[in-house]
Amino acid sequence: MLARELKQKYFQFFQQKGHRLIPSAPLVPENDPTCLFITAGMHPLVPFLMGETHPEGKRLVNAQKCIRTGDIEDVGDNTHNTFFEMLGNWSLGDYFKEEAISWSWEFLTDPKWLGLDPNKLYVTVFQGDQNVSKDTEAILLWQKQFKKAGVTARENERIFPLPKEDNWWGPAGQTGPCGPDTEMFYDTGREKCDKQCKPGCHCGKYVEIWNDVFMEYNKKLKVKSEKLKVAEYEYELLKQKNVDTGMGLERTTAVLNGFDNVYATELFQPILKKISQLSNVKCQLSNVPSRIIADHLRSAVFLIADGVLPSNLDQGYVLRRLIRRTIRQAKLLEIQTSFTAQIAQVVIDEYKEDYPALWQQHEKILETLNKEEAQFHKTLASGIGEVKKLLEKKKVLSGKEAFYLYETYGFPLEMLEEEIKTQGFKLENVNLFRDEFVEALKHHQQRSRAGAEGRFAGGLADHSEKVTKLHTATHLLNAALKKVLGDHVYQKGSNITEERLRFDFPHPQKLTMEELRKVETLVNEQIQKGLPVEKLETSFEEAEKMGAVGVFKDRYGERVKVYCIGKDCDRFSLEVCGGPHVDNTKKLGYFKIIKEEAVGAGVRRIKAVLE
Repeated sequence: MLARELKQKYFQFFQQKGHRLIPSAPLVPENDPTCLFITAGMHPLVPFLMGETHPEGKRLVNAQKCIRTGDIEDVGDNTHNTFFEMLGNWSLGDYFKEEAISWSWEFLTDPKWLGLDPNKLYVTVFQGDQNVSKDTEAILLWQKQFKKAGVTARENERIFPLPKEDNWWGPAGQTGPCGPDTEMFYDTGREKCDKQCKPGCHCGKYVEIWNDVFMEYNKKLKVKSEKLKVAEYEYELLKQKNVDTGMGLERTTAVLNGFDNVYATELFQPILKKISQLSNVKCQLSNVPSRIIADHLRSAVFLIADGVLPSNLDQGYVLRRLIRRTIRQAKLLEIQTSFTAQIAQVVIDEYKEDYPALWQQHEKILETLNKEEAQFHKTLASGIGEVKKLLEKKKVLSGKEAFYLYETYGFPLEMLEEEIKTQGFKLENVNLFRDEFVEALKHHQQRSRAGAEGRFAGGLADHSEKVTKLHTATHLLNAALKKVLGDHVYQKGSNITEERLRFDFPHPQKLTMEELRKVETLVNEQIQKGLPVEKLETSFEEAEKMGAVGVFKDRYGERVKVYCIGKDCDRFSLEVCGGPHVDNTKKLGYFKIIKEEAVGAGVRRIKAVLE
């Protein structure tokens, strides 16, 4: 079964169960300062899991684009991907455990759908802890399903209770909606790695293919001590019980076709074929450099399409790292030509039907990759010059100096060792050299992680008031820019933290001080007027007829939320939006632009705060 067929079957199954199909959200969270990327299907739906009404109703289904970088070093094995698609169905205060488990079983085992052998299915459930009790209800519901298929399902033989680190999902940040889950595994037929091998083991015998989360709790901050750097949390019941499910498209496609790795699927085969042509090396499925290039450039294409550009900060830093890692791997395959854009074109061709934005922005994607690849080669050339200087001066390099070259010029360790040999020197103690490098790298990663934890501490709920105010101010800014600069202005990108808003828009030149003052004054005038902010739910077509601004049509479903700031003749802004808003502009305070800059050809960026 091809991935597209799996996706369509999944949509069809849940649409028959009363679910409305909604589009994928962008990879960059629009209103969550706590995360760099969307990492799970639940992430864009947090407000609706907390009780806000969704314009498409209480039952939803979709395929969500996701990026996870925490296990980037594992990419190249059989199952890990940086970018992946997560199939999900959602109950927002509607059905709960019985329907979720019954439908999961039906979709997995019914010959009309996936038709998997029940004897090869195993499940795990939450074993309970001091906060939440064991999920005995899920155990009984699974035993009921297995019994219908004539399969005995005893605990610790077919159904395995596991601790919170295995069978609890959420929140997206430090706080927010979460709950126990039950996970479904497929037995690949491989031998057990030892007697203790069971679902959840990472040896490859059992592959997770689906996850039902029973999201009924809200994790809240109870006590926080900045001085002691500790925090205590508590769990309260949500206003509504939700179901959040996830089925990884890549992994499940591999399982359905009897493959032991995701790179054997049609999702990666055209990309690997192109890499093989460029390298003149027959790329076997087990070729790790080829796998890394395929994964990272697929991720890069989707990131650039969603507005991320290479930089040394946040999402841009991750994108730059992905691109540079592909260049290092390409060197191992002896690829001699500029290659990133050529491979990216294959990705665009393969995915443009499901994600039209890839084709619409293909020139930007290819241009960005070509530019970044050329820039990195220049950086490496500078690094080679620095290596020569250091060797001429000292004749030997320490592991710490090697890490400096890695951090400054992007020189990976293996390339540096090769360059030292090229310069006619040799390492007297290779193991010591490598150990010093690894130690410096670990120290750097600890500092980076500590900084990230400070930067992205807490969850969306922690800063909802600040984020909500800044998000509402973004609507005023967008409208003010249109009035001052012209109707060519629209939102190309937006990012909001609890401290500031960031808004990207097309404009051919730098804004003058007078233009900036006009924009700032116009926004503050609307704030002082105390304009009401009202919500209307309608179709996207009706919203367009009303004159509502909404440039990301492919991100919306059939029903949308339209936010109006002001009344009738005094209406200042009308936008299609799914974010949080205040109910009156008077609550915003004072709007101040702190920076205006270029972020690309014909694209400007404004950063602003509320005081």
